[in-house]
Amino acid sequence: MQQSFVAKRRFFDDRNFPKGFTRSGRFTLAEGNLLEKHGAAMLELEEGTRQPTSAEEQRFVLVCRGEAEAESSYEKVWTKYKKNVQEKKKFHTVFGKKRIADGSDDFSFVETDND
Repeated sequence: MQQSFVAKRRFFDDRNFPKGFTRSGRFTLAEGNLLEKHGAAMLELEEGTRQPTSAEEQRFVLVCRGEAEAESSYEKVWTKYKKNVQEKKKFHTVFGKKRIADGSDDFSFVETDND
C-alpha cells in the first residue's frame, strides 16, 4: 500500500508563523505536528508540483480546488492553515475607514490677506 503525504523535508512557514504552528495559538499540538511533518507534501500537491500517488492525495487535491469538502485530518488542517494565512494578509486600519485619495498631496500653507 502506498503511503500518503510523505514529505522529504519538514514544513515551516516562518513568514506567517515565526514561532511555529503550535506556538502560534491557532493550531493544536496534533495539527501543528501534522503540518510540520506533511505540510511540504500538501503544498506540493496544492501547487501541482507533485502528482497524487493515492486516492487520499487525489481527494486532497479536489479539496484544494474547492471541488470537495474537507473530511480527513490532512484536508481539515490544510484548509485551516490556508484560512489562517489569508487572514494574516488582510489589512486593518485603526479607524476602520478607507483613505480617499483626491490627488492633491499639496500640504503647503496658503497665506490670506486679512487686512
